Amino acid sequence: MHTTKDEIEPQTFGEYEGRTADLGDWRVAWETLPAGFPPDPSPFKGLPDDRCQCPHLGVVLRGSFNVTYLDGSEEVVREGEAYRLDPGHFVQAIEHTEILEFSPREEHERTMRQVLKNVGAISA
Repeated sequence: MHTTKDEIEPQTFGEYEGRTADLGDWRVAWETLPAGFPPDPSPFKGLPDDRCQCPHLGVVLRGSFNVTYLDGSEEVVREGEAYRLDPGHFVQAIEHTEILEFSPREEHERTMRQVLKNVGAISA
């Protein structure tokens, strides 16, 4: 199983662009986030603790982002760094950021169903 970013149709939301493909039980995502995206955790309302519950492994290809957890801990992940995000996180791009990320497919689908529901309610 293999794919390239260019083989996948992008999904856009404003300046955000995401491309995902399923590789067995894993989902790979190439994402481009504008600075300050998302502006707040509202897309995650309705998930446990109103935060992303899907674990992720990834690499920052360009830019940087801030990640915060419910316990108040936070960190900055920068260009060239590999990362692991545990359930209960919120990520916000500090600057124009590009990432390559891997997530368990089923948990990612559950999360994205709620996010898309929320985004539809916000933009309606």
